[in-house]
Amino acid sequence: MSRKLPFLTFVVLFAALAQGQERQAAAGRIDIDHYKIDAEINPRTQSIAATVEVHFSPLDSNVSVVSFELNNALNVTRVVDDAGRQIPASRSQQDFTLRLTFPEPLVKGKASTITFTYDGRLAGAEDSPIYGIRFAAIHADYAYLMYPARWFPVSGYTTDRFSADTSITVPFGYNVLDSGISQIDHPSPDKSRFSFHYARESFPGSLAVVQGEPVKVTSEGVVSTLYFRTRANMAKAYGEEAGKIMSYFTSLYGLPPQANLTFVETEDGTPNGYSGPGIVFLSPGTIGNLVAQRVLANQLARQWWGILVSPPTRNSLWLANGSARFAELLYVEHDQGTADYNSALHDDYVDALSVENPPIAQSGRLEDYSVEYWAVTAGKGAAFLNMLRLAMGDDTFFKLLKELPDHYAWKTVSTRQFEDAAEQFLGQKLDYLFLQWIDSSGAPEFKLEYTVFRTAKGFRVMGKVSQDLDTFRMPVTLHIETEGNPEEKQIEVVGTSSEFSVDTFGKPKVVTLDPKGIVLRYTPSMRVAVAIRRGEQFAEIGSYAEAQKEYQKALDVQRNSSMAHYRVGELFFQQNNYQSAANEFREALNGDLDPRWIEVWAHINLGKIFDVTSQRERAVSEYHQAVRTKDNTQNAQEEAAKYLKTAYERKRVDQ
Repeated sequence: MSRKLPFLTFVVLFAALAQGQERQAAAGRIDIDHYKIDAEINPRTQSIAATVEVHFSPLDSNVSVVSFELNNALNVTRVVDDAGRQIPASRSQQDFTLRLTFPEPLVKGKASTITFTYDGRLAGAEDSPIYGIRFAAIHADYAYLMYPARWFPVSGYTTDRFSADTSITVPFGYNVLDSGISQIDHPSPDKSRFSFHYARESFPGSLAVVQGEPVKVTSEGVVSTLYFRTRANMAKAYGEEAGKIMSYFTSLYGLPPQANLTFVETEDGTPNGYSGPGIVFLSPGTIGNLVAQRVLANQLARQWWGILVSPPTRNSLWLANGSARFAELLYVEHDQGTADYNSALHDDYVDALSVENPPIAQSGRLEDYSVEYWAVTAGKGAAFLNMLRLAMGDDTFFKLLKELPDHYAWKTVSTRQFEDAAEQFLGQKLDYLFLQWIDSSGAPEFKLEYTVFRTAKGFRVMGKVSQDLDTFRMPVTLHIETEGNPEEKQIEVVGTSSEFSVDTFGKPKVVTLDPKGIVLRYTPSMRVAVAIRRGEQFAEIGSYAEAQKEYQKALDVQRNSSMAHYRVGELFFQQNNYQSAANEFREALNGDLDPRWIEVWAHINLGKIFDVTSQRERAVSEYHQAVRTKDNTQNAQEEAAKYLKTAYERKRVDQ
């Protein structure tokens, strides 16, 4: 032991020295005020050449190192300061960063300018800053460059608001779409230059290059300009629905940042939707053959939540993502009614519970666009807003949602500022709610015990609510079915054991806690749904063993879960284990058949298995049974009809 001490001491001292050097060389914080972007896009070579001026102010004293994010496909040839001096720059391909080292420290709060000159090819096959999702591509007939692609130098991604002047030169015959006031000129006979001025600090810088004439649709006073290529037949329907959604959201949140909108179809491999100021990108798969109402509502809500107001740090991203998801649910309630809203809300709660950690307040460390990122910031964020709605009451809650964007218009709003505003509107503290659902993790599972007594004026229900979160506190609805009209009371559930006493006129028959499922909590059925969701997430990335473990958890709770058996059957089918797959699809048909579409698709998959195993007569019988269900979920009837005509053949893969 004594011989090792000097070495260990050296290691500790070396580590401390290295940490000190790392802190000294750490990039300083800056506030970007304005971009001046001048770029030329060449569709023929799928390339871009750009010069970008960045106007910023240091937020820290003695800043000598500044870090930007820039797409790895772009090659920086020169970086100079406002005096024209070359600034040394180093690239990190791993995290897409570009570190600038200044010859002398920058002065805190003093405006500075640096100019980047770079070029590169963006064909869409390059590594994306967000793994597996394409945000930029230049093709011969169209192009799209979204802000997450980091096609211009970015600092404070999604948190540092900025204004912009953008000039994009393209060959004659192409049109450029971007945010802000635009004008066009022709620097040469074969080129067009489109200039855009966006004066407000937000997140401009997402643009598209298109050809041809758009479809213009006026609906509810909103003019939508739609550039759909492969889904042109859907443009009119999307324009009409966009007007309806914007009209409803305007009644909720006040005037939008832009009165009119531009929609652009992207391509496969891009996100389902992405919103910039006044411009919305939709993938062809999302556009589909029917309007993707919820995706559209989510993206349009971001004109308020994310563009008009935005979080100051990534730990407050729930304010943008959760508000957009909740707006999507509210539109379902508005357009389709309470039953569909409750169903959509249940799905959101399943999503929220599929990730236990981190709490919302620490979501900044989650990978952008990951399953966990959406579950925490969007799923839990929307669930929290729904619970806040219960705690505040509809009138006060919706007043908050309308006045907050107006008060913080073109600024950032933090979680604490949101909490202060909610408390001001309600006139009482809500810290217990924010501590439980924003700062902490975990969800309760209620156990209800009660006894009914007769009184001189009617009946009294006395009982106790138990759960295992010691710091939990929340108002919860108690629903009492009586021999007369049902009665509802709100009780406070505080700590691990809460007693209550409620008087009723009619004799109580059944007492239910939180009948509408407003509290984000576990129940046996919710545990089944969450386990299945986790299994689906593992299956999507090919982790079949982990997926099967999660499905088995669901079956341990509910043996007759058709959904769990069906998902296990899919796993076996994908691995060519046809006997086991057939067994599971049979179990799915013998289970609770929830949801109903399992019946039609279990028969179709059994038919495929019999086709693969050269049992055509049995396969045809299964396809006929699928047709008899008359269920056309995900075009099931067309699928069954196709295989009635031609036997299913599995795709063979060389091993």
